[in-house]
Parts: sequence; C-alpha cells; structure tokens
Amino acid sequence: MRFKWRRRALPVAALAVLATGCVSTPGPPSEPTAAPSTSGARSVAGVCAKPAAGPAKAPAGAVTVDPAKTGDLAAKTKNSPANTTFWLKPGTHRLEADRYAQVIPKKGNRYLGAPGAVLDGRRTNQYAFGGTARDVTISHLTVQNFVAPHDEGVVNHDSADGWVIEHATIQRNSGAGLMAGARQQVRASCLRANGQYGMNAYKAGGPLKDLVVEGNEITGNNTGDWERRREGCGCTGGVKFWAVDGADIRGNWVHDNRGAGLWADTNNNDFRIENNVLEDNDGAALMYETSYNAVIRKNTIRRNNWVEGREYAERGDSFPFATVYLSESGGEPRVHARTDKIEIYGNVLEDNWSGITLWENADRFCNSPANTSSGDCTLLMRDTDRCKRPAIAKAPLYGDCRWKTQRVDIHDNRFTLDKSVVKCTAKCDRMAVLSNYGTYPKWSPYKGEKVAEAITRKQHNRWHDNVYVGPWQFVVHDPSRVLDFGQWQATPYQQDTGSTLDPRAGG
Repeated sequence: MRFKWRRRALPVAALAVLATGCVSTPGPPSEPTAAPSTSGARSVAGVCAKPAAGPAKAPAGAVTVDPAKTGDLAAKTKNSPANTTFWLKPGTHRLEADRYAQVIPKKGNRYLGAPGAVLDGRRTNQYAFGGTARDVTISHLTVQNFVAPHDEGVVNHDSADGWVIEHATIQRNSGAGLMAGARQQVRASCLRANGQYGMNAYKAGGPLKDLVVEGNEITGNNTGDWERRREGCGCTGGVKFWAVDGADIRGNWVHDNRGAGLWADTNNNDFRIENNVLEDNDGAALMYETSYNAVIRKNTIRRNNWVEGREYAERGDSFPFATVYLSESGGEPRVHARTDKIEIYGNVLEDNWSGITLWENADRFCNSPANTSSGDCTLLMRDTDRCKRPAIAKAPLYGDCRWKTQRVDIHDNRFTLDKSVVKCTAKCDRMAVLSNYGTYPKWSPYKGEKVAEAITRKQHNRWHDNVYVGPWQFVVHDPSRVLDFGQWQATPYQQDTGSTLDPRAGG
C-alpha cells in the first residue's frame, strides 16, 4: 500500500528551517513503574511497564499455537474456520522467513496471548496481521521487530474494519505499529518505539469512521527520524490521523515521541480528545490540521515542544510554534458532528514551549500549488477543479474552497510557564491567532491581509475565562504584532474577557 502523507502547513520561514532536518536523537523510551500524576486529567495507566497478563490456559474451544513450530500461527489460521479463537502459548512465535509471510485472519477471529507470548518478525517479515477480514481481536500479545515500509503498518496492515486491539504491546517495528479501519478500538495497549508511528489511522478510499483510542501508552515513536530523512514530510508522531470521521481519543498517556504526540491531518472531523496526559513530546502535543469540529478538554499537557520550538527560535524564526497547534481547522455547522465548533476547555498546560496557536495559511486552498494536501479539497467542495478563477473569487466558492480556522472557543484552561524550567529567554511564551500575507498563486483571491484580518477579527475565534501564570505574550494578525495582556484584552482584539494573568509567578 502506498500513499502520500501531507506535510504540515508552515510559513515559508519555517519550511526553510525544515530543510536542515530535526535535531537530537532521543534515547530509548522510558518505562516508568507508575502512571504520571495528572493535575486535571484522570489517571492513565503506564501499560508499557506493567502489561496485563493474558490467559494462562487455553480457553475452551481455542486452537493452541505452538511457538516451537515456525509458521504455526499462519498455518492454523488458514486451516481453521472464521470466528476461531487462537491461544498463543508462552514463548516467541515466528512466521516463515519470507518478507511477505503474515497472518491473514478470517472474520471474527480472536488471537489471545498467554503470559510471555511474543510474535517476532526477526527484522525479516514486513507484516504481522493483514487482510480484509472484519471484527478481528488481538489481545495480550507482544508484536515486535517487523519491518513494514514507510507509511505502512504491521498490525491490521490493510485497514480492515471493526478490529479490537487490547492489552497488546506493539514495539520496535519499522513503519507504523498499527494501521486502523472503521470502528477500530485500541485499548490499554503499549505502542512503543516504532519507526514511524505508533498508529497510522488511514484507510484507502476513506473516510475512516468511528475510531476509539483509549487508555493506551504511546511513547518513543518515530525512531526513524523521518522528518530528517524526508524534508518536510509531515509523516511522524505518536499517532497520525487522516480523514477520520468520528474519533474518541481518551485516557491515553502520549509521551516522549519524536515529533508531535497526536496529529490529525486533512479532513478529519468530530474528534473528542479528552482526559489524556500529553507530555515530553519533541514537537507539539497536539496538531489539528485542515480538519473540522472537535472537543479538546480535560487534558494535562506539559513539557512539550521543547526540541522543535527551541530549534526554530534559535534559528531566528518568528513564527509562534505552539504546543496545541490548529492549522486551517475550525468549526463548520455544515459538516455533521457532535459539535459545530472547536472547543478547547478545562485543560492544564504547564511549562510547554508556548501555548495555543491558531494559524491559517493565506496561500493554502483547493487547487493552489501551495496546498500541501496535494490535490485534496475541503469537505464542502469535493471537486477541486471548480476552485479556480473567476468563480473562486465569489461566494460560495470563496469560502468553501479553503479550510478556515474559525469558530474556535478557548476557555477555562490554565496556562502556566516557568522559563527557568523550560530554559528559554524568548519565543516560548506565546499564544497566537494569525496568518501570513497572501501572495500565491498570482490568481489567488486571498492576497494581501484578507485572511489575516478574517482569522483575527471575523471568524469567531475567541479566548475567554482562562488563567495565565507566567510572562505570557500574545501574537495577533501576523508574527510582527506581539501584544501584552492588556493590549490583547483591549480594543480592537478584545480577547480573554474574564481571564486573569499573574506575570510574576512561574518565572
């Protein structure tokens, strides 16, 4: 399976920085003995350090799989009917020594690992579980050392629907540990130290509907450092979501990933991201890009973006790279979802490199060469070819041919910053709502300050009733306008009504 991931929409200065690649290589992912404390999010389990044990004996009616027989799992799957339960005995199970050897489940199959059961690809097999059978369950099993190609995955390689992955450890694989299909549930699992993603939620021909990711530990992924290897690929992180319609991402511990922790990229819709702990990721904790309608609430978000934010700042980039980064994303009532806006509330953000940035690239729209989503168009305008002169200059195409950062409601959050903890002197202390000066292509109807004025003052983006602790600044309209709290609250911007700021605390 091959497809193109789309890089994030960054300003020109930032894209120039990407040409040199990412910085430091992190050490092995941490394996804490306990879950982190969560001032604002409910407890999440440190499942990598202490995975739940599977059944010590074969369940009644189950087919027993012998680790001493190479290829036993694939062979018994082939020779058994649909809806069979397989119990993998303790030990290391192997497939035949062929790169394409894999298990092809049948509908309703269940794969249960005994304590100590491991399926090992030996850096030889590309895929562990593939095929299109629905409603497959994989639990209490470690899957490791498979070598899926770039942008491909090891478990559920073909994005079949209705799979349940629970109490599993998926680690040290190339590519993505998991792919995803519609109605997939990933629960209480460890997605650790995979070469590209812990999970790549993509389904050819999408959209991918009704995804649940709950109670997992997602750590140390992107060991292949793909942003360095492929300039600006936008193809990394703990989890990447592409064209997912309906997702509940809750109670996960997403930490120490190279790049972003969670990244929803292009025509995702109806996300609920809640009660997670997102910490110590090299890039943003959360990126929501060219997507729609989400609730982001009750998360604990701390110490993210130190590596990437510092890199850009030290190179003189003035763009406010943030820990929660919304790029061309907003609420849209015409796209069906459980909400018609993006609401960010009840979160605790502590000692991150900057806070929340709302960004809209004036040059990025359907049919523009600057559209890094390579041929995709908005959910309101599927026919990209209609987005051209002269029709694009007037309603409805003027609005419907671009992803808009609009109807974003940011309230009742706590933002704390101690620069001595972050070890920064500047550019780590910003909230922002901004765009660039539109210049490209020459036929664009969005040239000049049109988009900057719209995102700042006309598209119903609002901060209110937040608490700020530390020396926060606020960027509006474009990177050159940096305001203090009083200016941010005053006319003409009138942001953060009902909010408070204590600049003395937190460094």
